[in-house]
Amino acid sequence: MATINEKITRFDTRLSQEQKLLFEKAASLGGYRNLTSFIIVTVQNKANEIINEQEKIIASSNDAKLFFDALVQPQEPNNDLQLAAEAYKNLFLK
Repeated sequence: MATINEKITRFDTRLSQEQKLLFEKAASLGGYRNLTSFIIVTVQNKANEIINEQEKIIASSNDAKLFFDALVQPQEPNNDLQLAAEAYKNLFLK
């Protein structure tokens, strides 16, 4: 919920009696303190889910091709990578 430094605002809505009874039942079965807690938590979770889904980074078709090609036909490691692997082995595997 809100922290001490957050400003609290109000959100009002109208809903049918049937919706209210349904939501209250779900809140009760879900162990929520009250209908307001249930609605806030549920809507916040759904909002985060939607935002996370819509803000995923999608690779371009060129990026996808480069990635696929690297998996199918990996290149030999260059000298710097070989030196780094050797340094890692000396540091952590001996």
